[in-house]
Amino acid sequence: MSALAPLVEAFFTERLMRQRRASLHTIAAYRDTFRLLLTFAQEKTGKNPAQMTLADLDAPLVGAFLDHLEHGRHNSVGTRNARLAAIRSFFSFVQLRCPEQSAVVARVLEIPQKRSEAERLSFLDRDEVAALLASPDQTTKGGKRDHALLLLAVTTGLRVSEITGLRCSDIVVSGKGGHVRCLGKGRRERSTPLGRQLSAVLRSWLTERKGAGDDPLFPGRGGPLSSDAVSFLLAKHVRAAAASCPSLATKTVSPHVLRHTAAMNLLQAGVHQETIALWLGHQSLETTQIYMHASLAIKEEALARTAPPATKTTRYRPPDDLLGFLESL
Repeated sequence: MSALAPLVEAFFTERLMRQRRASLHTIAAYRDTFRLLLTFAQEKTGKNPAQMTLADLDAPLVGAFLDHLEHGRHNSVGTRNARLAAIRSFFSFVQLRCPEQSAVVARVLEIPQKRSEAERLSFLDRDEVAALLASPDQTTKGGKRDHALLLLAVTTGLRVSEITGLRCSDIVVSGKGGHVRCLGKGRRERSTPLGRQLSAVLRSWLTERKGAGDDPLFPGRGGPLSSDAVSFLLAKHVRAAAASCPSLATKTVSPHVLRHTAAMNLLQAGVHQETIALWLGHQSLETTQIYMHASLAIKEEALARTAPPATKTTRYRPPDDLLGFLESL
């Protein structure tokens, strides 16, 4: 039987790093998938990962692992499918390396992606953004860092991986063309303007930070903040801001929600869809269209334009609170 360890090592070093030149984010995501998978397989088979064979990762075990992600770790269907994509990529590589294992490989490759309902796009309104930005204590260094990070996220719409990857030299605040440079998805470099308020905040933070050009813009313990650390500090400030803005308590606010918020602010300001796609680093306009569907104001404007002449359009309101409750069910 084929030993698993050399196949996993060759998959990462040869296929991902040398042949495909996969990004660091892709390698990290695949690495995390195999950490979880091998830990799960160790619990099920009683074998250490270094002693496993390819046959130990058969279709029933992989299927059980995917169920564990959903029901044990409470991951979303999207996360489950992303983990499955990494496993499929590995088994496609093994299919060429070990044709004698074609039966095992074929059964794993036949595991389908799971369909899910499209989630409603979530974003923050102006009052919620103001409360969130007011939450960090800016009399402390950590509070200044958090305030600068949150304002950068909600203004520029950078992905969390792009924010954590920023270096001090990526911020240009001198002159009139203040901007931030980042390496985005698919290794596409882009520059995003900062605006007067954000430039001032980042200039103050850089002075407080006192870092060299290659130092991380937002440091954590012993290095740049991780994506998990950003999610943690965001959740902390959302809880604090909910005291003055109760609507925040009803929302699940992730770093990607701040990205959605930046996009919706641009859309509501009348910025064209093509410009928003460039701003966010979208490869296709189809990705940007989700914001068009989420904007109720744009739909109401379209309704007003199609209303009969001399007709006043208003939002429907139920005649009674109890009837309104029943209609909302």
